[in-house]
Formats: sequence, C-alpha cells, structure tokens
Amino acid sequence: MIRGAYQLLVKLETDQTITVGHLGTFVFPAGWYVYTGSAMNGIENRLARHLRRQKRFHWHIDYLLERARLIGYAIKESCVREECELNRRTLSIPGAAVPVVGFGSSDCGCKSHLVHFAVKPSLLLPVQFLAECER
Repeated sequence: MIRGAYQLLVKLETDQTITVGHLGTFVFPAGWYVYTGSAMNGIENRLARHLRRQKRFHWHIDYLLERARLIGYAIKESCVREECELNRRTLSIPGAAVPVVGFGSSDCGCKSHLVHFAVKPSLLLPVQFLAECER
C-alpha cells in the first residue's frame, strides 16, 4: 500500500458554473486545474475512485471531475501528511490562482487545495498521463 500525497491534473474545456456540495456555487473558468490531496490509507484506492465516473459525491473534487477531464496524476509517497506543503509549492508556480476558497481544504488551514492555471503548468512532481494523446 502506498501512502502519501497526490495531485490530479484536470482540464476544463469551457467556463462552468458548478455547485460544490455545501461549499456553494461557483464559476470555474476554463483551463487547467491541479488538485492536491492526501491518501494515508492507500493512494491506489483513492486514485481508482477519482477515475470512476459513477460514484457517490463525497469530496469537493468529485463535483469538478463530473464536468472536467482527469488528464493525469502524480504521487508523493510519504508516511506523513505533506499535501499542504505540496499545495503551497504549487501555488508558487507562475500563473497559479485560487479559483474557490475552501475547496478541498476544510480539514487544514490552506486557502484552497485547488489551483487554476490558464495554460498547462509545469508541475513539481512527475505526472502519469492517462492518455497518450493528452501530452
């Protein structure tokens, strides 16, 4: 079992108004999104869940993934929680913006664990692409 942090690389083709559970309704601009999460009980199962189209919505990212394409993922193996530091580093990439305050960060002090980029970002971790044509 692999534990640690992960990032999802997501593409939203057009601007979308999305209701994100109890967080509220927001306009998500078209572009690239990086979502940072943790899976201390197994990254494999968490990624498999994110890849499924049919699921009960539980996390904020579920609402975005219903409308956007999951392009790839990156894993940072660790036995301690590192997603907040990885998220802070992602926010420091040129062009990074916080699209929704509180997205994916209800259990920490981060502003958001979702970062928007107008153009495809160069990520900090190596990304495993889900489809060769998306490169």
